[in-house]
Amino acid sequence: MAQDQQSLRNSVSDFRSVPADSATFVLFFGHDCSGLINCHLSLAPQTRSMSGSTKEIASGAVREIEPELRELFTKVVERDPREAVKMLEPYPDEFVVQMLELLNPASALNILDRFDPPRRQTVLATASVEDTQQWMRNQTYPKRTIGRLMQPPLAVFRLQTTVAEATEQIRRLASKAIITYGFVTDEQEKLLGVVVMRDLLLAQNNQRLEEIMLANPFYLTPEMSLTDAMRAVLVRHFPVYPVCEKTGRLIGLLRGQMLFEAETIELSAQPGEMVGVEREERLTTPWLRSLKFRHPWLQINLFSGLLAAAVVGYFQETIDRVIALAVFLPVLIGQAANTGVQALSVSLRGMTLGDLRSGRESLLLIKELLLGTFNGALTGITGGIAMFIFATIVKSPAAAMLGVVVFLAITISCLISGVVGAMVPLVLKKLGADPAMASSIVVTTFTDIGCLAVFLGLATLLI
Repeated sequence: MAQDQQSLRNSVSDFRSVPADSATFVLFFGHDCSGLINCHLSLAPQTRSMSGSTKEIASGAVREIEPELRELFTKVVERDPREAVKMLEPYPDEFVVQMLELLNPASALNILDRFDPPRRQTVLATASVEDTQQWMRNQTYPKRTIGRLMQPPLAVFRLQTTVAEATEQIRRLASKAIITYGFVTDEQEKLLGVVVMRDLLLAQNNQRLEEIMLANPFYLTPEMSLTDAMRAVLVRHFPVYPVCEKTGRLIGLLRGQMLFEAETIELSAQPGEMVGVEREERLTTPWLRSLKFRHPWLQINLFSGLLAAAVVGYFQETIDRVIALAVFLPVLIGQAANTGVQALSVSLRGMTLGDLRSGRESLLLIKELLLGTFNGALTGITGGIAMFIFATIVKSPAAAMLGVVVFLAITISCLISGVVGAMVPLVLKKLGADPAMASSIVVTTFTDIGCLAVFLGLATLLI
């Protein structure tokens, strides 16, 4: 912590607004459950005494949690919110509140939302006024925004507060919460400055906080997406960030560890969403719930496969006439699908990292169109030669033309697939849907139907 405070003091200019065009950075670390547990338990915003076994060190930096709570915490973080609620329901409200306080605020909200309304009300009534107000405030913001991760602002002072008064208040707060920085606001709660503990320690008792604070500090806004926030803190690796409204009014705090954790979970969920796996599904999710999550998308995937089969059926006469076409159908489908998924992955990555900002969509489409064309042409040459050799071996009278058909079909199919792969997440986002959700299924549906229609249509026309 001392190192963080020294770093903050040595880079006063860093606690300022972030340029809008700053580069994007995402720290992705392994989602190791035990590491998260230790981090959560050491950073718990507030821990009440539960029994004689609960021990608090005066600094508030290290706490020993009752074994039952620690053991259950391990299981809760491994499960989706609905399963976590089932585990917590037998416990008294006080125990549930303490568990929610240990969790990431966004995770706590997800679990709280899934309690039955009567039980939810009793849990909220049991929690402290500060926690209840903060949870209700956080609930007003969209998911995957900074507002869902806020903790109540603590160690908030006025300009005229002396160092001695602030120290005494921090000493009292440290017995139940981790205090990293002090925050100076005016009567309207507008954030004016940040006080670093090192400066507070070295200052005279009669000095006022306005003399030692870092003025005009950097802050996040609750409406910011996780991606925008990650980009904003690119060169500002602080343990705690103030969260303010656009007017500068301080409404919460965000721990840096929780921001990185939330973005890690966001990124880890994306590959599953591409193929229809729900964000909430975990390794410990019961198989019946997993069936409920996945099966609808598999039915949709089956329907798309039937559409592709209908295209093949439409050109059945052509296939009967030129049997060699049937041999290369899997080759063409695989090539087009892979091209589409490549473009899809780049598009989703651009959205996640914030590279794909408004106005840059056309650049993405042009890039994928060119890549699809050239990759299709290069692989089409190889495919055309392979078809020519195969057709010659089976003594097809149209061996040369079959090679040309395969070349043209792969080129056109890869072009279409690249554009479709880039467009699907853009269209889903425009419609208000999750760009990643089952996007791979949508892309492969279009690419399969498109490449089959192109391949068999060209064969019908040219052979």
